[in-house]
Amino acid sequence: MLNLLRCLVVSLLLTIALPVQADPGAQTVWRLLDYIAVDYPNAVHDGKVASASEYAEMVEFAASVRERMLELPPTDAKPRLVQAAEELQAGIGAKHSPETLAKMARGLADQLLSAYPVPLAPADAPKPAHAAALYQQQCAGCHGATGAGDGAAGANLDPAPIAFTDRTRARERSIFALYQVIEQGLEGTSMASYAHLSAEDRWALSFYIGQFAYPQALATEGKQLWNGADAGAARRAIPDLAALTQMTPASLADRIGEDDAAAITAYLRRQPAATAVAPTVAAAVVAPAGSLRLARARLAEGTQAYARGEKGAARDLVLSAYLDGFEPVEVLLASRDAALMKRIEMAMGRLRSAIGGAANLAEVQARVAEVDGLFDEAEAALAPQSSSNVSAFVGALTILLREGLEALLIVIAMIAFLRKANRTEVLPYVHAGWIGALLAGGLTWFVATYLVGISGASRELTEGFAALFAAAVLLFVGIWMHGKSQAGAWQRYIREKLSHALTKRSAWFLFLLSFVVVYREVFETVLFYAALWSQGNGMAILSGATVAVVMLAALAWAMLRYSRKLPITQFFMASSLLISVLAVALAGKGIAALQEAGWVSVSLIPFPRISWLGIFPTLQGVATQVLVLGVLVAGFWLNRRRSILAAAHVAG
Repeated sequence: MLNLLRCLVVSLLLTIALPVQADPGAQTVWRLLDYIAVDYPNAVHDGKVASASEYAEMVEFAASVRERMLELPPTDAKPRLVQAAEELQAGIGAKHSPETLAKMARGLADQLLSAYPVPLAPADAPKPAHAAALYQQQCAGCHGATGAGDGAAGANLDPAPIAFTDRTRARERSIFALYQVIEQGLEGTSMASYAHLSAEDRWALSFYIGQFAYPQALATEGKQLWNGADAGAARRAIPDLAALTQMTPASLADRIGEDDAAAITAYLRRQPAATAVAPTVAAAVVAPAGSLRLARARLAEGTQAYARGEKGAARDLVLSAYLDGFEPVEVLLASRDAALMKRIEMAMGRLRSAIGGAANLAEVQARVAEVDGLFDEAEAALAPQSSSNVSAFVGALTILLREGLEALLIVIAMIAFLRKANRTEVLPYVHAGWIGALLAGGLTWFVATYLVGISGASRELTEGFAALFAAAVLLFVGIWMHGKSQAGAWQRYIREKLSHALTKRSAWFLFLLSFVVVYREVFETVLFYAALWSQGNGMAILSGATVAVVMLAALAWAMLRYSRKLPITQFFMASSLLISVLAVALAGKGIAALQEAGWVSVSLIPFPRISWLGIFPTLQGVATQVLVLGVLVAGFWLNRRRSILAAAHVAG
């Protein structure tokens, strides 16, 4: 089953990664929308027409957008795109503010690219300096030698050639937008297509043209910012070359401020290859960002899919954001800031619940923004400078205590029971089970470290199914032990069963139970420790683990010693209650793990979260625990009733 899941995940990722054939009609529509978003402020101001010719051009371009939308190949998203195009026309007719109209045009352009994808970035970082001669040959005649729109050949053109030095226009235009116009030209203007140039030359020209509004002096400042200790926000906004080509300076300014955005833009448009180079000073900020970069990308893709009405794809992408993007750092984050990890898990759960419940787009976007903000906090917590000997020691200690205690309680209960029942010949099976689980944990560590990575889905499924298996077994064991705690029940059991030794099948069943409950905890502990070890502080980690082992061993010794002194009925009563609590907790944890793996849906309810009891505020988890608790209560009631009837029968 795990292999099948891996195949499905790989297939999904390959589907996302495969190149698509761009639709020329969609590209034309996108350029028109970009032109409208940039030029509309010249046409309308304060609800009035500022330029009749510019306004007429906006009306014409908006009509062309709708007409060309209708000609696009049919998709599920096409009706919504056409409707949005009509709303854009109405907005221009109503003379909406430039801010509102630009938002409408940009939003429609994003939806268009989601429905009709086009290549968003070059395969390799261009070298803009090589495009200087090409610009003088192909572009300077109209746009001028310095990009000021004052070339002799463009003097009588209508509309006039664009002045690339105009910062107001430039801040609203991405490299991708420039590339689209160079490749396809622009309908309704004198700008012709330069598709005869190679894609490499077109991308280089786009980056070169994008420099004109941002002089070299700004680039020098931008280099210092990009490689400085405070570059985290900028690098999160522009994690790679594709993000650089799509990011407008205005959008970047919204995230890091106008001055820094201008400087970073000036630098990266001259040195786009810098997006692939980690800084020497700010590596602490960038390293964790790299691991959450995929999570952010999947969230963005999921939002786009949801906007297109593709609920299933959105659900899969958001799940991938958690399993493939966040899970790899979850164990390390848990050791640094467990409260933050829980907040992220809850936020991701709310997002999946919103998608599963067909919430409106605004709510889904709000949930994504919430998760994205928490990712910022996570990156700060994951930075190497946040690691110390103290945090490593405490992390190693608490992880082993938390994961080991649950398994210890179950194994000790089995050992104590067999001793009370004088079935010590079966103890080797129990010991073989937990020792085998420890050895399997060592093998898991070796495989995960040196051979293959353990995916988030594999981890959650392993934990989920193991927890549910253990919960099911403990459910019946708890009821059985409670029955033997009733007056006279154990004596009757001994009289009836004394002549029958435990069968081999029963012994192997105890081996399996011992193995599963211990391996489930060892499996997660191995992943936690591997993440901690990768951050250094090895002696502190070993010290924390040693102290935890000593504490667990002391607890095991105390429990076994105390259990020997308990009267048999009290022992069974205490054991049945302990095992019942563990059964309820494991049932909740098992459902939660399967929800995180995407195998069980998530429906949030107003309910407290108590992780150590396996209580999570989801309808599915709480309902499962209530069901287990109901079976336990019914079993205990039947045990009590049978005991009363048996006592009455003996008395009679």
